[in-house]
Amino acid sequence: MTIKHHPSDTTLAAFAGGQLDPGSSAVVSSHLASCQTCQRWVTTLEDVGGVLLADLPATPMVPGSLTNTMGRLNVPLESDGPARAFAAAEDAAWLPEALRPYKLGPWRWLAPGVYQRKVDVPSGGGSRVFLLKAAPGTRLPVHIHTGVERTQVLAGAFTHDGGRFGAGDFDDAEGDVEHRPSIDPGEECICLVAMTGDIKMTGPIGRVIQPLLRL
Repeated sequence: MTIKHHPSDTTLAAFAGGQLDPGSSAVVSSHLASCQTCQRWVTTLEDVGGVLLADLPATPMVPGSLTNTMGRLNVPLESDGPARAFAAAEDAAWLPEALRPYKLGPWRWLAPGVYQRKVDVPSGGGSRVFLLKAAPGTRLPVHIHTGVERTQVLAGAFTHDGGRFGAGDFDDAEGDVEHRPSIDPGEECICLVAMTGDIKMTGPIGRVIQPLLRL
């Protein structure tokens, strides 16, 4: 796997500092699992953050902090129950480790050759997470994102004005970027997406299917 596209430095810094919403964090984590370059950069950012924290003046703890912390150590996480049992039964080889704690919805038709599958990640920060699957050779309608879209390619490849994005690549797109992804021939493309805002279809075909979109 040759990775050519990575999260922006701003995105990686926000991830290292714990500032990304859960959905975006899951997508970035999926990229880090296959990208040693970004793993090293995140480790460096975390080390720098640790040094900066060490230089800050100490803040007194509120009374009872130690007792409250010790009392929470044996409290089971919500994801230790049904969600993990569900993920264990998921046998798709391309399913990223970062998605294992979350429930997946069924594949839902969006457009000819295009399907979407909801990932039940907490929506803190307004990010919606889903898997997107498109058949080989599919050309998606021209569209604009009104928010931020973070995409990790899990299988196959697509191309738009920003270049070709294959398995392992990360597409870090800000709002108001207009593009028309085209799926490479020969293999279906599966992507993990965290998205804020909406998608606005700008072409004639897009305007027809716009009412059907519920991403």
